[in-house]
Amino acid sequence: MKKLRMLALSLAVAGSLGAVSTTAVAFEEGRTVYTPTKAIDATVEKIRAAIAVIDSGAEGEKVAAAIKEAIDMNKEINANDVVDINRQRAAAHLKQARRAARSEELQPAEEHLREALKGFEALKGML
Repeated sequence: MKKLRMLALSLAVAGSLGAVSTTAVAFEEGRTVYTPTKAIDATVEKIRAAIAVIDSGAEGEKVAAAIKEAIDMNKEINANDVVDINRQRAAAHLKQARRAARSEELQPAEEHLREALKGFEALKGML
């Protein structure tokens, strides 16, 4: 009985510590939290910036870095399941564009960026 009591007490303490630490880690200091609409707008702006980098005649690594910013921003879009599925489809074009830019194939990269732009702009209507 004594061992059972110690086990129950240990589990209670471990459970309470886990609950407190989960809540404390839920918000990271210095991290910006976006609404879905603002995150979509920011992603669209990053994609347009990447297209502008291609139009300016930059090399593949600079274009890939600009596309990486758009990829990182698209991860901030948190909404319902329909939006998330379509976000993933549009993000696939971003990944293909980055792969093409790293290979110095800027024309296919721009085409994928334009497809991604269409996909992300369509997300607003799904909110």
